[in-house]
Amino acid sequence: MMLLPVMHGYIDRRILVNFTTEPEIVSHLLPSIFRPKLYKDRAIVGICLIRFKHLKPKGFPDFLGISSENGAHRIAVEWEEGGMTKQGVYIPRRDTAQRFNAIAGGRLFPGKHYLAKFNVAEGSGNYHIDFTSSDNTSISIDCQTTNNFPVNSIFGTLENASAFFETGSIGYSPNGEKHEGLELQTYKWQVKSLEVSKVHSSFYENETIFPKGSIQFDNALLMTHIEHEWKQVKDKAV
Repeated sequence: MMLLPVMHGYIDRRILVNFTTEPEIVSHLLPSIFRPKLYKDRAIVGICLIRFKHLKPKGFPDFLGISSENGAHRIAVEWEEGGMTKQGVYIPRRDTAQRFNAIAGGRLFPGKHYLAKFNVAEGSGNYHIDFTSSDNTSISIDCQTTNNFPVNSIFGTLENASAFFETGSIGYSPNGEKHEGLELQTYKWQVKSLEVSKVHSSFYENETIFPKGSIQFDNALLMTHIEHEWKQVKDKAV
């Protein structure tokens, strides 16, 4: 993959849909260089549903940027690097509504991207997002903004959840015999809580991967109108 320039744009909307599961299950999904990052002895997995606007090389005018709906399945991980413990996410799959992203994924920027059909409806603090991908992977969520964080969440408070996910700024995606990395740098970090009325993920509901009862929905977080940059980080060998 060619060296990617620093990319600049705006996160118009980002929803983090988060689940807890057993560390042993997650370990089977991870390359050996990573281990699950735990919270209260549970592994944290989820989906990032993100809409970019004006994404383009830093310094280029906004009108040259592209906008797109995207989804990423994520696993919170740790690894050792340079004698230090690093934190981030492993992204086993990426999905996109933008055909260019699907073509360029793994070539111009990290990770294979599956082309997916997204349906989005939002307004007055209400959000519906669903997609079905080219291999029939599907997700859907219905939610609305709220001032109340879920009382049964493992994190206990919005502040605890926010702090956990803020440290996961580096993401690695598989591509052949390497794992390609990107670091997200937001100009500010601000999340809100979402009340979820319905959530579905064909990946996390696959009982051949996650046996019945081994995974639970925990919370969903919202970010809007966030200026940001993406920076390529050094690949990791498989």
